[in-house]
Amino acid sequence: MPDRRLHAFRPDLADETLRGVVVAASFVRGEPARISAPVARLRPAPDLARGIDTELLLGETVRVFDRAGGFAWVQADEDGYVGYLPETMLAAPQEATHRIVAPRTFLYPEPELRKPPVAALSMASRIAVTGEVETRGTRYLVLAGGEAVIARHCLPVAETMGDDYVAVAEKFVETPYLWGGRSGFGLDCSALVQLSLMMVGKSAPRDSDMQASIGSPVSRDELRRGDLVFWKGHVGIMENGETLLHANGHTMSVARENFEAAVRRIGWLYEQPTGYRRLQDVSLDNRP
Repeated sequence: MPDRRLHAFRPDLADETLRGVVVAASFVRGEPARISAPVARLRPAPDLARGIDTELLLGETVRVFDRAGGFAWVQADEDGYVGYLPETMLAAPQEATHRIVAPRTFLYPEPELRKPPVAALSMASRIAVTGEVETRGTRYLVLAGGEAVIARHCLPVAETMGDDYVAVAEKFVETPYLWGGRSGFGLDCSALVQLSLMMVGKSAPRDSDMQASIGSPVSRDELRRGDLVFWKGHVGIMENGETLLHANGHTMSVARENFEAAVRRIGWLYEQPTGYRRLQDVSLDNRP
C-alpha cells in the first residue's frame, strides 16, 4: 500500500495518478493553489485538535484534492506531503520572484521599519516582488499590496545560499524545537535537514525515515561535516567530526552537542544510531 504521507488516497477520493494502484470511489487531478499564510500546519485529519505532521510556508504551492467543512485536502509540491489545512490559508497560484533567506524576518505594511509589522516570515517563504524602495538607507522589496520586506533578507528564487547546507543549518541554532515544525519559528529534526538542503538547491524528503536512504552510507569512524546520523525516529547533522547539530526534545531547541555524548544520552531511549549517510556530490533531487 502506498505511503499515506506521500500519496493522496481515501476510500471516497484519490489522486488521479493513483488510478489502478489504490481503490477509491473517484479520482481527481487536484487543483493548483499556494499557501497564503506565513505558516500553514498540515494535519492527518480535518481537525485542529489533531497533532501536526508538517508545515507549509508562505508562497509554497500545493495541489488541492478536496474542500469541505472549512478544510482543504492537499499535497505539497515541494516534498509530496499530504494532509489537511484550513481552506482560508490557500490562495490562487502566483509566481514567486524571491525567497526569504534570513531565519526569520518581518513583513511591514509599507517600506518603513518603524511601522508595526503585519506578519513574521520564515526562511524559505516565497514572495512576489513588484518593486524596490529605499528608506533612510535601508532597501526594501515591495509586494503588490504595498507590503515590504528587508531586501537583504531575500534572494531571487533562482539563487541559493551557497553550497554548504550545514552553514544554513547553523543559522537555526537556538530555534525552538517543535514536533512537526518546519519554519524558523519552530523545527523538528528532519525539517532542519530538509530546509537547510532546500536553501542550497537540494531537495530531500520530509521525515527522518524517508531521509535515511538519501546519500551514501559511511562508517561511524569516517564522520565529517555534512554527514547525517540516524536513530529510530531522529536525525542529526555532523557540524564537524566531533559535534552534532540537531533539533531535539532534550534541549527543546536546535543545539550543538558532542557527538559521543549525544550517542550515550540518546541510547537509553532510542538505542544506538541506525545509520550514517554522506550527501556530498550526491543528487538529492528525489521528490515523490
